[in-house]
Parts: sequence; structure tokens; C-alpha cells
Amino acid sequence: MFSRACEYAIKIMIYIAANEQEGKRTGLKEVTEAISSPEAFTAKILQQLVKNDLLLSFRGPSGGFILNDKKEIRLHDIVVAIDGTHLLNDCILGLNECSSANPCPVHDKFLLVKNQLTESLLSTRVNDEALLKGKNSLKN
Repeated sequence: MFSRACEYAIKIMIYIAANEQEGKRTGLKEVTEAISSPEAFTAKILQQLVKNDLLLSFRGPSGGFILNDKKEIRLHDIVVAIDGTHLLNDCILGLNECSSANPCPVHDKFLLVKNQLTESLLSTRVNDEALLKGKNSLKN
């Protein structure tokens, strides 16, 4: 459903949030090992998350990444930062003219699913206890 980059981004954010609860910053190499992701790909995702103000990055020997504590980061924020809003807003058949006033053949059926998905993403924070407990199961 989500792009590979988005799946990795969600895993990255959960892993960083869990480390942060333990008082640690998380480095690139640690993330790549923890979630079994390619280093260059992970670095690009981390850059996007920093650019979208979801993570803060620190350089140097005690550097690494932490969550932007000025925000309550939800899974929705991560999905929008990496994949945009098309999955949640666009016509499931890819039609330009699909709307409640001019619905495609499956509009009403999938509107409920898209609304439920959006609500779930909006109501799930990256530092929710249930997500953080799964930190060790993030490998592919």
C-alpha cells in the first residue's frame, strides 16, 4: 500500500522514538542494521524526514537523530512526508474527475476505506507505547 521508502520511514521513526525513550540518539549505521535497510537509501529517507521537520539531526561523535519534540508526530505525518497525499486523497482508479459530485464506479466503496486509513494514521503517534514495544521486530 505504501511505497518501500514510506515503509522504511515508519520503521526508522519508531526505532528512533524507542531509542530516544532510552535517552539515546540514533545514528545511520545503527538504523540500517536495526531495520535491515540499505544505507544509502536510509540516508535519503532520513534527509527527507529532517527536511520535513520530523527529525532533528546532529553531527559529530555524539551526533545522530532524534524526533522533533516540538511536534506530536503521527504516522500520517510520515506518510505525507514520504509518499504525499495521493494515496489518501486521489481516486483509486486514477481518474481526475472523481468526487462525491462526480463519483467513479468504486468511489463510495473506497471512500470509507480511505477515511478509516486516514483516521488510523492521524490517531497513531510514532511514540505510542504499543509501537515502541515492537522495536525489536522491525527487520524485514
